[in-house]
Amino acid sequence: MPADDPAARLAERERELTALLVRLDADDASLRADRADATADDEHDPEGSTLSGEWQRVAAVRSATARELDDVRAALALVAAGTYGVCERCGEPIPVARLEARPQATRCVACASLL
Repeated sequence: MPADDPAARLAERERELTALLVRLDADDASLRADRADATADDEHDPEGSTLSGEWQRVAAVRSATARELDDVRAALALVAAGTYGVCERCGEPIPVARLEARPQATRCVACASLL
């Protein structure tokens, strides 16, 4: 995929994030099944993390992944509308280097630093 094709980069990232969400949902389902097992007493297992801890980790990663996926889809909509790469705050072009590092960026560096 060409480096200057934001739609292709964003579409690829959308596929990666969607696949990651599928894996995280499977992990979550597995942890829920393990927690439902009345005989599981991992809270006192000195060998590793607890099911609760792992469940919290999966939930946090899933939440962050879902937010990023929303951002990527919003950026794809901007590409379709012809406004991709324009700062939503000041209306100036977002530097190419920023878009390469964070393709779903909606603000230039100066405006993003105000958040």
